[in-house]
Amino acid sequence: MEFFYKHSLPRLLFILQLLCFTSIGQALNSNVTALLVFGDSTVDPGNNNNLTTIFKANFRPYGREFANQIPTGRFSDGQLTTDFVASYLGIKKYVPPYLDPTLSVQELVTGVSFASGASGYDPLTPTLSNVIPISKQLDYFREYKKKIEPAIGNQGIENHINKALFVISAGTNDFVVNYYTVPIRRQSYSVSSYQQFLLQHVKEFIQGLWDEGARKIAVVGLPPMGCLPIVDTFSSNNTFTKRSCIERYSSVARDYNQMLQTELNEMQQNSANLGAKINYIDIYGPLFDMVQYPEKYGYEEVNVGCCGTGYVETSILCNRASIVCTDASKYMFWDAIHPTEMAYNAVFKAIRSTIDLITSG
Repeated sequence: MEFFYKHSLPRLLFILQLLCFTSIGQALNSNVTALLVFGDSTVDPGNNNNLTTIFKANFRPYGREFANQIPTGRFSDGQLTTDFVASYLGIKKYVPPYLDPTLSVQELVTGVSFASGASGYDPLTPTLSNVIPISKQLDYFREYKKKIEPAIGNQGIENHINKALFVISAGTNDFVVNYYTVPIRRQSYSVSSYQQFLLQHVKEFIQGLWDEGARKIAVVGLPPMGCLPIVDTFSSNNTFTKRSCIERYSSVARDYNQMLQTELNEMQQNSANLGAKINYIDIYGPLFDMVQYPEKYGYEEVNVGCCGTGYVETSILCNRASIVCTDASKYMFWDAIHPTEMAYNAVFKAIRSTIDLITSG
């Protein structure tokens, strides 16, 4: 009896409590048990909040369109694409940051984001910004498994992780913040060899997730980097008179994406018989389409951000003192790097069929 009270009763109480949360109950009985996210600011809902770094977004005007206008740490005016994915899968409405100290075990069970704004695959990238490296995010995932195992059980944890959807979104900072801004990597790597260097880290990270039980893995490619307002500002000869995408940066992204797809296809073929679904997520296409045909999406501005001048403002430069556009839905970019909630939602709609492919069955 003493053993029951000490071991079985706490777990029973947890299960009863868990069933009180409808969304969690649904997630535990669906094809996807959790959404687990890794990467950079495109999928960071607030892990940087308590770090000693300038790359934060837990202050206004960030979060202006979020519930109750709360600046959560998301680098946008509202939800991220991963929030829309979580809601679509019936898991939860928002993906919380793993480092939020207030998270309940129930919230952990259905998934979190380990991502960190300004991080990247290259170990040098997060070092430059003092943010969480991809390797540390994997360590946090291992820690996460230990935290939820008492609630799910030793046998249940394997099934839970096998059926979870893993999303990895990084790489832009490796080029924009690191390779093209700091000369260290350019001294040792050509663009092509640096792309291969990053891809090796991508494969090692996926292997690390695989070893921990991940089987449904979505890897996001690079956006059209030359279309980011901040890249246009610092790389164009007509910054103020004729703003447009800088092709040499976007072409690097396209080449990288093609190489990434090849690597992922090979990994998928080699592990398909083990139940793997390793898929490429194309965001280049949807985002470039927004730039080319803004009227399709209701945009009036795609070359500058909504915050401040829209040329350089991001993170602490986009702050309470900044003049902000009245209607962010008319803008593709919230600040000089990150999309608006409307743009993130449009990306979600564009990738939904791929999400269906990964999570079906």
